[in-house]
Amino acid sequence: MSAFGRRPGPLRTLFLHPSGGGLGQYMAVISRLSRRGPVYGIRAAGLQPGETPDDSVEAMLQRYLPLLRTLPGPPDLLLGWSLGGVLAWELAVALAATGHRPAVVMVDSFAEPWSACHTGPGELLGRILSQSSSPEPGAKDRLERTATAHLKASAEHHASRHYDGPVLLMPCAGGEREAQVAAWARRSPRLVTRDLPCGHFEVFQPGHHRLMTRHLDAFLSELPRGSEPSGESRPSAESRLSTVAGRHG
Repeated sequence: MSAFGRRPGPLRTLFLHPSGGGLGQYMAVISRLSRRGPVYGIRAAGLQPGETPDDSVEAMLQRYLPLLRTLPGPPDLLLGWSLGGVLAWELAVALAATGHRPAVVMVDSFAEPWSACHTGPGELLGRILSQSSSPEPGAKDRLERTATAHLKASAEHHASRHYDGPVLLMPCAGGEREAQVAAWARRSPRLVTRDLPCGHFEVFQPGHHRLMTRHLDAFLSELPRGSEPSGESRPSAESRLSTVAGRHG
């Protein structure tokens, strides 16, 4: 296991990949959160040669939950964009069963399948692939297979019905916003909503990114302080819990 940073601090953060499986779009947010404590990230199976992507949220959870046990301690904050937010939610639900309730931050994530939305899977796949610039042979084919599997997962998954930890949802502008917020509000008694006046694929552009980080800072400032991590790490395990920035998802 590796980390983006091991700076001592009260907040242990875990980033979850969006559709497509990479972590590269998170780098500016990772840099900001690394000032508060250690930061980790899970990229998806499928981006490296010989890997098979998961095509359901349940399969991803079965793969990722064991990775949490390789951390020095359970995460205090789970954060993800799009599918990554759904994964953050589901991992938080699983952790709650053990008595630990991390904060969850979801950037334009949907509790119900996005198949009801106006953007078709073909258009979404095209947007994901357009943001890949890797020169590595075969990388784009692997990204396409991984993104296709993730879009299938997103199109079929219904989020778990209840989580009572702190939750921040940052929905983007669009016709789906009202139903999107209502679906999460039914599941989360502690939901905080802060809007992003942009499209789904624009959230990490500089202007919108700054607003997103302000929303995040305000949310974190209201959380109770946790105990400071010891800074010790368990022996590294060969896994997908990695801080090497992956390709966009």
